Formats: sequence, C-alpha cells, structure tokens
Amino acid sequence: MTKKRYPRLFGLLPLFGMLLLGGCNMTLLDPVGQVGIDEKNLIITATLLMLLVVVPVILMTIIFAWKYRASNKNATYAPKWSHSTKIEVVIWTVPILIIIALGVITYKSTHALDPYRPIQSDVKPVTIEVVAMDWKWLFIYPDQGIATVNKIVFPANTPVNFRITSDTVMNSFFIPGLGGQIYAMAGMTTKLHLIANKNAELDGISANYSGAGFTGMKFKAIATSQADFDAWVSEVKASPKQLDTAEYAALTKPSQNNPVELYSSYAPNLFQTIIDKYEGMKPGKPVNHEKKEVAGTEGLDTSSHSAAGAEE
Repeated sequence: MTKKRYPRLFGLLPLFGMLLLGGCNMTLLDPVGQVGIDEKNLIITATLLMLLVVVPVILMTIIFAWKYRASNKNATYAPKWSHSTKIEVVIWTVPILIIIALGVITYKSTHALDPYRPIQSDVKPVTIEVVAMDWKWLFIYPDQGIATVNKIVFPANTPVNFRITSDTVMNSFFIPGLGGQIYAMAGMTTKLHLIANKNAELDGISANYSGAGFTGMKFKAIATSQADFDAWVSEVKASPKQLDTAEYAALTKPSQNNPVELYSSYAPNLFQTIIDKYEGMKPGKPVNHEKKEVAGTEGLDTSSHSAAGAEE
C-alpha cells in the first residue's frame, strides 16, 4: 500500500493566508498624531534591530540545511569539531550590541512618550475628562461646560489633556490613530496627552475586556479646525439635554451600542464626585455600612430627590 502524497503546493497555503491580512486595520502604522508617529517609529526601529539577528539565522538555517544535506558529498565532514572563537565572538557580540541599542532607545522613548507628560505647545490645550461606564464612554469638557457620550471633538494641532477614571470595572482608553492607551480605574485618575497633526475622524475603543457589551464600547474622535470646534461646542450647548443627577443615574445603567448623546450642561464637579464615590474602597479607609444610596448616584447631590420625597 503506497502512502498518499500531497502536492507540494499545499505547503504554500499558509503563505496565501497572509493575503487575508489585507483587510486588517493598519491604524497603528498610519497615525495622524505626533505621539502615534513617534510610537510607530519606535516599533519600526525595534523591529529592524531585532531582524538583524532573526534574518541571518533564518538564512543560515536554510543554507546549512542545503549545504550539508546527505546527498552533498562535497560538504566538509568534521565530526570532532566543537569550537570556533570567531563564531562565538559573532554570536555573542551582535546580540549584546543590539540589546544595548534597544536599551538606550527604550530608556529615551519611555520618558519622551510618558502619557503623563504634557505636550509642549504655544496653543492652549483642550481638557477632556473621561469616564468609562458599562458599556459606553462619558466625556466632560470642564472649560466648555458640556458633556457627551461616545463622541469627542477637538481642534487639530492643539494638545488634548485627558483625565480618565471609571465608574465601573477597570477599562482601557485607546485612540489608535493618535497613539497610546491608558487604563481607567474606579476611584483613581490617570492622564493621557495627545495631539492630532491634521483634521481627521478617528475611532476610539476600549482596549480592556469589561463584559458583555465590550465590543460595542466604541466612540468617535474628530480632529477639526478651531472654527469648526467652536461651532460644535455651540451646537452642544444648544442641546435640550442636561446631565443632572437623575440623568447621570440613568446613564450609569449598563447599555450596549449606546448612541451619541450631547449634554448642554452637567452636574457641578461631576468628574471628581465620580472618583469620590469609591473613596471608602481604598485601603485604610473605613467603610460606612449604614449609608445607603440609589445605585449609580453615590456621592452625587441628591438633595432634589430628598426634597421630593419629603413633599410626598
């Protein structure tokens, strides 16, 4: 009985599978923000340095396998050979030099691309406070007095200072086209500084699994001109919706694929109030078990609800 032999073409099938990568989103390698560009250059530089070792090893593997194949009678046969100082010098020196180069580059880039480091610019930055929720993003503009859900707009060539927290489980705030991602954690504030070099409409995502609605936890990040940004702020201020205590309590309820919401105002000091809700959860903080609040409104001003209850 003869063994069934498959055509050698089958061995090339994995290569054909690479053609499917044409449908991948290559945003990380085509950023529109300076931070993203610097990160892209770092990725390319590190990859090329590592290829200095990988490519020769692959080539030598193929060459040695061909040269010393059983059918090649002209190949040198030295069964007692065990050491070569020249080879040892090469295989140790080259990786050491590459590691030193990577170490220097990593050290410099770690400080230069620190997400907490403000971007130097003559233009006044825009501050956006970010709150991760189930399963949507709340954005607060403290200087403009407005708030949005699942959409942010900011001027191009203007630094954007993000202050980030969570009113639910840990999450991760990520705009691939601008660069960098950072975690959002309840009771804590993290920072991220980004800038767009040109007008663009970008996708923002959650980069940390947070439950059933994770895949729909996306938002739009639009970099535009200063005039268009001012016009957009005026449009939001004309919105009939206000993010008061009752509206925020409803917003905290889990929802999937949440539409964009625009709020002309929001409860005073909302961002800090959300952070303070979890103050009792920090190590060393006493927990008040007697305090009972409506879910999603802990720490918020509920005086209006108390007054309504008294009237009833």
